[in-house]
Amino acid sequence: MASAGNRPLAVEARGWGWRHSSRLAWALRDVSLRIEEGERVLLLGASGAGKSTLLHGLAGVLGGDEEGEAEGELLIGGMPAASARGRVGLVLQDPDSQVILARVGDDVAFGCENLGVPRAEIWRRVGSALDAVGLDVPLDRPTKALSGGQKQRLALAGSLAMQPGLLLLDEPTANLDTDGVVEVREAVERMLRTQHTTLVVVEHRLDVWLPLIDRVIVIGGGGVIADGHPDRVLVDEGARLAEAGVWVPGHPPRFPPAPASAPGPQLLHAAELSVARVRGATVAHGIDLEVRSGSVLAITGPNGAGKSTLGLTLAGLLPPAAGGVTASDHLAAGAGPEPIRWASRQLLTRIGTVFQEPEHQLLSKTVQDELEVGPRSLGLADAEIAARTDELLQRLRLDRLARANPYTLSGGEKRRLTVAASLATRPQVLMLDEPTFGQDARTWQELVAMLASLRDDEGSAVITVTHDPDVVTALHAVRFEMGAVS
Repeated sequence: MASAGNRPLAVEARGWGWRHSSRLAWALRDVSLRIEEGERVLLLGASGAGKSTLLHGLAGVLGGDEEGEAEGELLIGGMPAASARGRVGLVLQDPDSQVILARVGDDVAFGCENLGVPRAEIWRRVGSALDAVGLDVPLDRPTKALSGGQKQRLALAGSLAMQPGLLLLDEPTANLDTDGVVEVREAVERMLRTQHTTLVVVEHRLDVWLPLIDRVIVIGGGGVIADGHPDRVLVDEGARLAEAGVWVPGHPPRFPPAPASAPGPQLLHAAELSVARVRGATVAHGIDLEVRSGSVLAITGPNGAGKSTLGLTLAGLLPPAAGGVTASDHLAAGAGPEPIRWASRQLLTRIGTVFQEPEHQLLSKTVQDELEVGPRSLGLADAEIAARTDELLQRLRLDRLARANPYTLSGGEKRRLTVAASLATRPQVLMLDEPTFGQDARTWQELVAMLASLRDDEGSAVITVTHDPDVVTALHAVRFEMGAVS
């Protein structure tokens, strides 16, 4: 039973829309819907449909008039959404972006402190929230010592401690391994047994959340295109929604053909390699592997095993902690055998990198300018730059966003932009960290097809750090499995 101070909140949109200040097109427009108190809703839509925008609007974090333009009404519990801050919890897809303080207890208490909750009540709530999400660690445990799944449960606990009447989850399992996904789903399930909270989840992993939800809302083209019981929406309208790019069970994306030829010569070789983000803090060791032209290497394993660290080391962006990474004479082309010693301009045409977090490599004010950064650094002619960038804009469905500010794009659009920016310099090796997160079924299919083409038609080597088993299968990748953290 919910307490009087923790009543579930209804949500209502009346012709609501939002346009970012730097964009001509509206992210959402004429959205009209009502979510009743205590309902559990799965919010679906293609990449760029405006799902995150709607959640951020409900959380009251879209900003003021300088950030964009709103129309219509967005109400929570009968009041404007911006007035309901503190009664709404928002959990995002990136675990690290939500960790604020250095210790677990302090981090969970942070929101309550901002709400002015009495100190004794804060720590009662902290304990209850940690119990509700099953995060059984000491209050003084350093937050940096938590795994990805634990950090998501920590973020969820911080929201629960505020006793929200509405909980919003924006792809909370996007970058988690299988165990982490289960941890977060079970944490939400436990929470719903103790708090009668209205729940809205944005997620591409439908199978994970379907047992918990009682309604599906699909947005597209600016507004609501389907709404109802999960069976009615996903079964009766599944084919139509899948055609629009929505992930629908039973309607998988197409995989590209298998490679027509065997891998080519070796481009990179790691021998007795140890990797570390911080000097003296080795996360994996004894690594021996090779990267060949015309092939895909998939680095897999649990969160915290060092997958991203290995990827960045192979890409020449982190120094080996021990052992080494050497490039073939063909790849080095006179730059020397060790990628870590190459200048940034030398890396551009040899090894391209797509970071796990797109924001970490955005440099320009428009999508078009972002794609031109690498080619201009190479001194290419304007005509060649235009030819390369125009093709990439079209292939990755970014052409309508060419003049948009990259930071106003959806998570999936930002991911496609960073992939395109790396491809613009045509590197012989491309290292991508979680390349398919945030993608709808259609853009997933197109992105995987592009990587297969890069492997087959260009003879390039692709290294992908991924939790997505379908990527490994679709690209006929050689799997390098990293062990769990000790």
